[in-house]
Amino acid sequence: MIELHLAQPPEVVNAGAGVHGVRGLRDRFRLPDLWQLHLFNYSAELTLLGTTYSVAPGYVSLTPAGTQVQFDYRGRSEHLYAHFRPVVAGDPSYVPVVQDAGEAAPLLSALLRSAIESSPSGSARTAADVWSALWRIADLTPVTTETRHPAVATAIAHIEANLAQPLTVPGLARVAGVSHNHLTRLFQSDTGSTVIAYIRRRRMTRARHLLVSSTLSIPAIAASVGIPDLQAFNKTCHRELGASPRAVRAA
Repeated sequence: MIELHLAQPPEVVNAGAGVHGVRGLRDRFRLPDLWQLHLFNYSAELTLLGTTYSVAPGYVSLTPAGTQVQFDYRGRSEHLYAHFRPVVAGDPSYVPVVQDAGEAAPLLSALLRSAIESSPSGSARTAADVWSALWRIADLTPVTTETRHPAVATAIAHIEANLAQPLTVPGLARVAGVSHNHLTRLFQSDTGSTVIAYIRRRRMTRARHLLVSSTLSIPAIAASVGIPDLQAFNKTCHRELGASPRAVRAA
């Protein structure tokens, strides 16, 4: 697993379609300060971080900056790629280096093609598309919930699906089938956070995404993350994001 920060949109330096395996069947290289995202349309072997992976059409890989990679092709090979710098902020996601995107592969392809088509003039659009693709990839394998207590995993799933609605610890405890106090203890143990702090953080992560990547009005965004009171939303933005909603949007 690799640690990937997704709380803010990445800086996308390049996105495109790569063609390899024409003049030679092996490439070995590294990007000193850029991450690499690849969506494969071919079968090959990919070696990085001391491990060799077999990739096939529909697989995705993520390579941290400064990591040497080796591709062993079987002929002409095409893939979609993005080179980017993550913004180190918020809690990280833990993502496999290589995984099969399965049914999500067509959506990832559409997002990356959209990013390519809008690059370089549409840098904000490009970043938004790549950011969306990275979140989809992070969600392919819910590693962070598989080892959690079932009650915590149930509560988190309910939070994620209902951020726009009022959420309370007693209500989440009922959904999870445990007592209020027991959920509080389990949540602190499994996540290192209180239930309320987790809800606030997830609401503001989504709010940041909408402020940066959409033209929704600030009142609409506030309502969509469950903080319809604009004064409260403004205050929470300052506390969690370090700036007002307008400043976050303008950054």
